[in-house]
Amino acid sequence: MPLNRRTFLGRSAAAGAGAAVAGTVAATPAAAQGHAPGHGHGRPPKRYSFTVMGTTDLHGNVFNWDYFTDKEFDDKNHNDVGLAKISTLVDQVRREKGRRNTLLIDAGDTIQGTQLSYYYAKVDPITARRGPVHPMAQAMNAIGYDAAALGNHEFNYGIPVLRKFEEQCDFPLLGANALDAKTLQPAFRPYSMHRLRTPCGRDVRIAVLGLTNPGIAIWDKANVGGKMVFPGLEEQAAKWVPKLRSMGADVVIVSAHSGSSGTSSYGDQLPYIENAAALVAEQVPGIDAILVGHAHTEIAEYRVANKETGKQVVLSEPLKWGQRLTLFDFDLVWQKGRWSVEKVGARVLNSNTAAEDPRIVRLLGDEHKKVVAYVNQIIGTSTAAMSTAEAPWKDEPIIDLISHVQVETVKAALAGGPYAALPVLSQASCFSRTASIPQGQVTIREAAGLYPFENTLEARLMTGAQLKDYLEYSARYYVQTTAGAPVDTAKLTNAESIPDYNYDALYGVTYEIDIAKPSGSRIVNLSFDGKPVDPAAQFVLAVNNYRASGGGAFPHVAKAQQLWANSDEIRNTIIQWAQAKGTIDPASFASVGWKLTRDGVPVF
Repeated sequence: MPLNRRTFLGRSAAAGAGAAVAGTVAATPAAAQGHAPGHGHGRPPKRYSFTVMGTTDLHGNVFNWDYFTDKEFDDKNHNDVGLAKISTLVDQVRREKGRRNTLLIDAGDTIQGTQLSYYYAKVDPITARRGPVHPMAQAMNAIGYDAAALGNHEFNYGIPVLRKFEEQCDFPLLGANALDAKTLQPAFRPYSMHRLRTPCGRDVRIAVLGLTNPGIAIWDKANVGGKMVFPGLEEQAAKWVPKLRSMGADVVIVSAHSGSSGTSSYGDQLPYIENAAALVAEQVPGIDAILVGHAHTEIAEYRVANKETGKQVVLSEPLKWGQRLTLFDFDLVWQKGRWSVEKVGARVLNSNTAAEDPRIVRLLGDEHKKVVAYVNQIIGTSTAAMSTAEAPWKDEPIIDLISHVQVETVKAALAGGPYAALPVLSQASCFSRTASIPQGQVTIREAAGLYPFENTLEARLMTGAQLKDYLEYSARYYVQTTAGAPVDTAKLTNAESIPDYNYDALYGVTYEIDIAKPSGSRIVNLSFDGKPVDPAAQFVLAVNNYRASGGGAFPHVAKAQQLWANSDEIRNTIIQWAQAKGTIDPASFASVGWKLTRDGVPVF
């Protein structure tokens, strides 16, 4: 085998449970590290050091560009995003360490999140005959990724798009707990095995085990139901880690699309934990490090002691969208006829310190231009400017626009049927505090910016009592604030533990949220058509599929009768509605249906 290649071994469901699939991952000659081989009394032990780099939750970001604002990405902390900048950091690390002494892995959520990734899933899809290569596959191949775990958002566009993306990647997509629903065999490669050549004459074998999120079964039920199942991370790690050690792995790294907090957003709907990375470290012996994903938080280094062995397992989660690159630095020593990990530490590099790699910019420049032209198409005009800046605590017209479109769509779908006479309400969330619709011409990117997720629309049958429970649950979002105390909007919500997208406002009813009261008893004066809502009355709720499937663990809705469901994304429904109307006039749909109060006094 040539010196500039290193072996990759993995498993494929198609090859059968016991089959090994061989491939290659590019590498360059090593930098001189460690001591020369030696035997005999008094000789120093052989040592070797290497680095595993990691990204996660890239969400379709290649460039430091925001397609929803049509300008360079920026936030209050002046973070930068994108694989073009990650590529520069990766090259720096490879120059410093020697490329053959490094690996590069990812922890999932790769092909959804920007209009760039949307365009190549829906507008010019990679699944078309002679279709394009996905920009994320092109960029990650060019950078030289060695493996990537599956994220839950990989399934948003359906299994055919994911399979085509998998085919286009020069590295394996790993998911040990993504199983075929019928055979319960891995539907993707569970792991990859990488061999690093050392100056000591003894190769190091590194196993990367990929684990994804059980919540896929809920969040993408329409795409995976009856096809795949997703058992818990801990049980699958306990199955695979001993196998990897028995196969000769000197180092075991887990790439887990699962946060480290031990919490779940799906309540009791699944017997598994959503954010289980720390539990895997604690419960499963034999793991050296875990690249954490999914939670969109930055954890440079977090150590968890394994309960059985007492060994410290190092976890690291780099910030989303390519804002950070994790480095796991391993020091190994040769003893008793094998390599063992003497020390491992983790740190993160900030991509705002790097320029975009001109090689990646050139590679995907044409794709970027196509998407910029697409998102800047004009779809109508608005009579007024609207913004989400205050939508987390005020009933804003821009959120009413989402709900109004959803109500009209559901009413039209139910017309002439047995539920046509029931009142239709709608839930909507503030997905981004920076979305806006300008006065004047409105483009696709501005309308799409209201709804950055690929959610579809459903209609569910709910009672007045269930709606009250639903709203009480949603109102947990607010911090209890004493009447008369000063209000600081920066501290008004529990957004750190309850993301903005898990706060729902209902459209079509009126109510107050008394934030002076404790969570669970805040909804006051819930009314429909000027009268108190009858607990037994029936309503139709226009609701996104994420919520209807149990996302966020809102009460009642997941078990409520489904009256209708649509396969088109809500984002497209909004765009089509605007194109059909020509004019977006808030006067025709906006109303103050809810407000925050304290002891009956409005907060704003």
